[in-house]
Amino acid sequence: MSSWFQRAQAVIPGGVNSPVRAFGSVGGEPFFVARAHGSRIVDTDGREYLDFVQSWGASILGHAHPKVVEAVQKAAADGTSYGAPTPREVELVEAICARVPSVEKARLVSSGTEAAMTAVRLARGATGRDKIVKFAGCYHGHLDALLVQAGSGVATLGLPGSAGVTPGTVADTIVVPYNDVAALDAALAEHGAQTAAILVEPIAANMGLVAPADGFLGALRDRASKHGALLVFDEVITGFRVGLAGAQGRYGITPDLSIFGKVIGGGLPLAAVGGRADVMDALAPIGPVYQAGTLSGNPLATAAGLAVLAQLDDGSYDELEQTSRRFADGLRKAFAGAGVAAQVTRTFTLVGVFFADSPVTDYQTARRADHAAYARLFHSLLDQGVFFAPSGYETLFPSLAHRAVDIDVTLDAAATAATAIAAMA
Repeated sequence: MSSWFQRAQAVIPGGVNSPVRAFGSVGGEPFFVARAHGSRIVDTDGREYLDFVQSWGASILGHAHPKVVEAVQKAAADGTSYGAPTPREVELVEAICARVPSVEKARLVSSGTEAAMTAVRLARGATGRDKIVKFAGCYHGHLDALLVQAGSGVATLGLPGSAGVTPGTVADTIVVPYNDVAALDAALAEHGAQTAAILVEPIAANMGLVAPADGFLGALRDRASKHGALLVFDEVITGFRVGLAGAQGRYGITPDLSIFGKVIGGGLPLAAVGGRADVMDALAPIGPVYQAGTLSGNPLATAAGLAVLAQLDDGSYDELEQTSRRFADGLRKAFAGAGVAAQVTRTFTLVGVFFADSPVTDYQTARRADHAAYARLFHSLLDQGVFFAPSGYETLFPSLAHRAVDIDVTLDAAATAATAIAAMA
């Protein structure tokens, strides 16, 4: 056991500050990161890895991008937190509104969980209704009411929800299968008049990577409007990752509220909830729905977020999509060449891997994938200096810092791993 992990376990539950980092799904013990640059991270023993986690998608430009580092250093020199409004808060929200047509106003917060909590409270306050419809395997942070049948770390640990969440807390949460419009209609037939919001990851990226079926998102828009509920897109992962206007821009769907995180903070803690002005104006101080945060709109985080958004344009996403396509196609070839049954999913700039004989379309089929085989892939790649997500329920994030040679090295490593997996079958 590494000295850092040993020390961490003595003072931090499980030795980590977010469960999936503990490698519980893949086995072994986590390495500790000393520094990172571009497409690579370096651990405390000095070993370098090609990184396809990239802070779970936050580092779209790659690690320690010079423009982001410069912006944060300059902001820090002026003070790290004031508890008062700053110009960059306004500029960052203006930048979000300019890029995402459905967002007329937004409120900055410090985490995706906080943004989801705010969106749920806001939807209930604006509609006067109690129930929330969510989809099995979609993760919206660790808000009590949304942990039932959640993805990400909850799925990784094999939990149906979480201890400490009371039955009353989830009584108003209705869970239906992702990509199943008939199940949604059945739920709304019973609860539509009490439903405040339909909450969804437009591209499911916390049960592995699962794309929306044709017409699914359009059906959500139609049903929300029909039943007087708000459609809420959780774009914490997809926002500014798959396109300038996120998944909603790529699919041409207009939600009432959206949740953003990761990319808009430039790797620092920052998230946002935004949407229609009439709904957003229900927030305090002008409306009855209370929300507050000492560090909301933190000056370092807004500086980083603005620096990242300034580097992104349509050409950036074209480049990133080309990299992701080459990455996914190469992985498919590597697994097929070794005779390993695998589903390599790609949706725009996101990539996922399932060891399964047939396509994965929802949480149940994601759970039936061979996660032991994924663990073997993970460790083989790690031994070869490539860092994939330490769970088959997560997504892979090529960045703009990944060059062709990085992809080539990774695909060679994947071919070696695939041969080893086939030999153990």
